[in-house]
Amino acid sequence: MLEVALLVLAAGFAFVNGMNDGGSITSTGIKLPGLAPLTAIGMLTLAVMAVPLVIGTAVATTLASRLVTFDGGETGPAVTVAVLVAVGLVLALSHWGLPTSLTLAVVGAITGAGLGAGLPVAWGWVAWVLALAAAAPLVGALLAMAITWLLYRLNPRVSANTSLRRAHRVSFSLQCLAYGVNDGQKILAVFALALALPSAPVELPIRTLLLIGACFAVGAALGLRRYGGMLGDGVMMVRPINAVVAEFAAGVSVTVTGLLGAPVSMTQAVAGGLIGSGAQESTRRIRWNRALMIALAWVVTLPVALVAATAISALVGRATTMLTAG
Repeated sequence: MLEVALLVLAAGFAFVNGMNDGGSITSTGIKLPGLAPLTAIGMLTLAVMAVPLVIGTAVATTLASRLVTFDGGETGPAVTVAVLVAVGLVLALSHWGLPTSLTLAVVGAITGAGLGAGLPVAWGWVAWVLALAAAAPLVGALLAMAITWLLYRLNPRVSANTSLRRAHRVSFSLQCLAYGVNDGQKILAVFALALALPSAPVELPIRTLLLIGACFAVGAALGLRRYGGMLGDGVMMVRPINAVVAEFAAGVSVTVTGLLGAPVSMTQAVAGGLIGSGAQESTRRIRWNRALMIALAWVVTLPVALVAATAISALVGRATTMLTAG
């Protein structure tokens, strides 16, 4: 019964990822011609399923085994607490109109759940992951600024150039690849923990990847309308060139960190790319109060998830001990 409940929980986690990540990521360039919404969702879903098979599961392995050593009967309760805390926190912040990082929430919740359950926590790995997570949006912003400057230098009318349609296909494809290499692998990590599969390295059967893809795609389709405006026009009025450059810059930074095994938020990297590209044109284009609110949501996500998961996991452990003793 516990195994079935954990599988359902993992499937729900994939669905929420589709709503939060899929809706936000595809919305950035959805106004550009060249990619229909369902095509964009299909490409992102395919990347979630296929890229780990081709390139590997370094990020999933980090989340499933390197931050916390899960073992024995503690895996089920700890994983349940981690997923529920991460999803609950992200849904709450999104309800208030603040797009946050589900990846940061998962890192905090997994670490807290292990800490509360008395499992070994690798604080060196946690610090390394957080350092790269903080660097990713900054790298995305700086790279986007440089690319935008270069494009305008090469062609002052680039913002009206029809070749952006072809560039959008390339940049979005890179973004999908990056998501499959990095951010999307948190779903694989949760499934590996929920199904008690070997987590070093994470290897999921094809039928499980198909289930992940189905849940993710349905969530992304439903989340596009709800979460679509949080990134795009939230920080500024996005022009075609801004969307294309942000996708490319985010794709580069997230792919590199993914190959290093560090989980990084695609939504953070895209937001950094949008701000960098827009600021290169004019800093007045950026809605800095909105950008500050989003950054604040990122800052509070991990510590809140860590504290909440630690407390709940400890309470669950005490309750289980009392019931067993009784």
